[in-house]
Amino acid sequence: MAKLSRQAIIGYPAGIITGVTYGLNPLFAMPLIAAGASIGSILFFRYSFAVVILGLFLILSRQSFKVSWEQAGILLVLGLLYTSSSLLLFEAYNYIASGLATTLVFLYPVLVAIIMVFLGVVPSWPVWISIAATFGGVIIMTHSDSSQAMDPKGIILSVCSALVYAMFIVIINRSKTIKEIPNTLLTFYTLTVGAILFITWVSIKGVPLTECIDGIGAWSKLVCLALLPTIVSTATLAVATRTIGATKASVMGVFEPITAILVGSIAFGEPLTANIIIGIVLSTAAVIFMILLTKR
Repeated sequence: MAKLSRQAIIGYPAGIITGVTYGLNPLFAMPLIAAGASIGSILFFRYSFAVVILGLFLILSRQSFKVSWEQAGILLVLGLLYTSSSLLLFEAYNYIASGLATTLVFLYPVLVAIIMVFLGVVPSWPVWISIAATFGGVIIMTHSDSSQAMDPKGIILSVCSALVYAMFIVIINRSKTIKEIPNTLLTFYTLTVGAILFITWVSIKGVPLTECIDGIGAWSKLVCLALLPTIVSTATLAVATRTIGATKASVMGVFEPITAILVGSIAFGEPLTANIIIGIVLSTAAVIFMILLTKR
């Protein structure tokens, strides 16, 4: 069997890290929401802390912040898409279980594949099989039973989050304008847009910025949100998308719902049913199949 290419050795682990870290959203966000903190405030601090941390890193590593006006336009669009995805997902937490909401967001690989086909990039048959199998796994995982509420509002919000996330991935992969921008700088500007949008939103709504965010525990959760599901997830997504392609990178995101469901079960007592276990096994097998059969 041929060895994996250098791009695969870098891209696949980056894709796994993206999924796992993004799947940690409920672990840090749900306690803050339950305590009464507004979603706008949570997301503002999440993005702001991430921008400060990344900004310090860029300064210390003496990297340039310079981008062209054309690149700035693309980065603005990326920031709007990523911000919308986060907002829609957090809003969905108000209507359905956190693990279920984050799982539904995993519909984005199907959406990425469809968008790429319209752009003239048709995935190979192993990738299509993996998409179908992971999609089947997600359907099994989210099969309704008496223990989980399936509020249509939560489902719609989660699916919309998946759609804008898919558009975010495709633009990173296909845009020649931002091709030369380092992953760290791309992440910095994407999150800067989000921080500006959320402070504007909170100001318009008139919600006190730190309302119900009290104590070291709450602030540490915000820092964790900035580090793992934000900085690490966004940066590794850019790496994976640029090395193994948009469609394969999105399929690797199956580790997102797996992580979210396990977090929901272990940390919040959400039900871990036989359907969920079967779906996790099927989805993981599909990813392994794709890695083994697609080398480049």
